[in-house]
Amino acid sequence: MRVVISIGGSVLAPELDARRVEAHAAAIESLAREGCELGTVVGGGGVAREYIDAARGLGANEVQLDQIGIDVTRINARLLIAGLGAGVNPAPAHSYEDAGEAIRRGDISVMGGVVPGQTTDAVAAALAEYVDADLLVYATSVDGVYSADPRSDDTAEKFEELTPEELVGVIAPMSTDAGSSAPVDLLAAKLIERAGMRTIVLDGTEPKRLERAVLHGEHEGTDIVPAGAGTEPTYWSQR
Repeated sequence: MRVVISIGGSVLAPELDARRVEAHAAAIESLAREGCELGTVVGGGGVAREYIDAARGLGANEVQLDQIGIDVTRINARLLIAGLGAGVNPAPAHSYEDAGEAIRRGDISVMGGVVPGQTTDAVAAALAEYVDADLLVYATSVDGVYSADPRSDDTAEKFEELTPEELVGVIAPMSTDAGSSAPVDLLAAKLIERAGMRTIVLDGTEPKRLERAVLHGEHEGTDIVPAGAGTEPTYWSQR
């Protein structure tokens, strides 16, 4: 099974903690031992926001701010690479071609951002489409997709399952609300829709949840299931 995993910066490194990074690296290595071909995309998290806020105060424009954010995601990618053993590409991929080449030769590929104007949410969706992944997983700091931001709206409804088209419908109005925090951004949702990509959005703060979701389809997050895909892919039913 070929899998792309997106790990939010606030999940991997809310603060610098080697044990947390080691735990996520161990989960990824476990999946690799089970035969998964893996691409991993790492976000910038709070550290990126701190650098961006400081640079904004210095008068940096939006493209410069995006470039700073990309640099931080690549530092986080290097941090994860440091926790992985043999079988990982030793440097963050800077393009989909580089990541795809590493995955196809059997290495774990880790990357951060790619270009200004594109979040790592979208990078993960584009990479999954580029390498024809069987599954895309977003390991976030929330436990699925909601009708609104559950951290600010007590009436937010959690979805157990959505089609990619329904995901776009849920995310689109959230993306226009100032200060709203959607579990994936609108571009990522549209790429998932375009590719018909089976996707899971889950709380990734405990790495074991990631293993169970990928290997067995067992999780408490939200399944994004393309129309006609069925409820259980063969790579889960055969386990």
